[in-house]
Amino acid sequence: MMTPIHADGFEQVALCHDEETGLQSVVVIHDTTLGPALGGVRMHTYPDEDAAVADGLCLAEAMTLKAAAAGLGLGGGWSIMIGDPASHKSEKRLRAHGRALAAFDGRFIPVNDIGTTQADIRVIGRETSPVCAAGDPSPLTALGVLEGIRACLRASGGDGDLAGVRVCVQGVGNVGSALAALLAAEAAELIVADTDPRRADAVAARHGARVVAPEAAPTVACDVLAPCGLGSVVTDETLPRLDCRIIAGGANNVLATPAHAAMLQARGILYAPDFCVNAGGLIFLEEQLLGHDSAHAEARVRQVGVRVAELIDRSRRTDVTTVDAATELARARLRP
Repeated sequence: MMTPIHADGFEQVALCHDEETGLQSVVVIHDTTLGPALGGVRMHTYPDEDAAVADGLCLAEAMTLKAAAAGLGLGGGWSIMIGDPASHKSEKRLRAHGRALAAFDGRFIPVNDIGTTQADIRVIGRETSPVCAAGDPSPLTALGVLEGIRACLRASGGDGDLAGVRVCVQGVGNVGSALAALLAAEAAELIVADTDPRRADAVAARHGARVVAPEAAPTVACDVLAPCGLGSVVTDETLPRLDCRIIAGGANNVLATPAHAAMLQARGILYAPDFCVNAGGLIFLEEQLLGHDSAHAEARVRQVGVRVAELIDRSRRTDVTTVDAATELARARLRP
């Protein structure tokens, strides 16, 4: 059963309940002005359906802005399967979610996200088409973040050299671990954190990193804080205790509220808007849909740093936050 939900500024939002499998899911299409909505399939536990819907709305809108800011021919959406992937995920529930997505007639293209894998998306693809499951976008997301960090260092008076730069990677899943590897290859000083201590220890052992507790990561002393897990890293509680010069990472919705952008600026912390700096994976996915090779995709992803540099410059010239500058650039592409 699919229940429509009205949300101002969104094209379509629905709660989906499948009685046979017990699946509860949310599908959000924010904007398809530039093309079909590409969005993640997140499987995660939530206090209630309202919390899942709220997360889906934020993520879908961020995807629209990300695609527009990156100059892509894609729109933004998101979907959420409510439940613990360790105990609730099954082929039947994945296929039920695929049937829910199929009801949107190709306007939603799914890709894996937190709690799902490419193998899961291929299962979903038995019920809906198209899907993005032919290559892991995580390394390209990480590459874009690396180039965004480099742009931020240059904007802060450096030359973009990462040697000796202290970077705290918060969350070392697919994107975070790939970013840690790239940073280690450039001789950055690494700090890592993850809610899974074994995963943090494994990444630290590979790259000679220091491990800190996940709750300590947002306020650890570093040059660059690179959030690569769940969002809402910058909150009213953490913001006064931040001890970094730059925030640039692979996570979505890093700021708990839009007001935090101005508060970071007032503190002299340079923030690379998440929907710009983590666009590498989305660029890679569009490259897949267009049939381009990996070299072409990598060249486009490396331009993330150029876009981050441009929006920082625009922010400074117009005396607005980097988020406002990036949002205006994205919305200009969405205007009829």
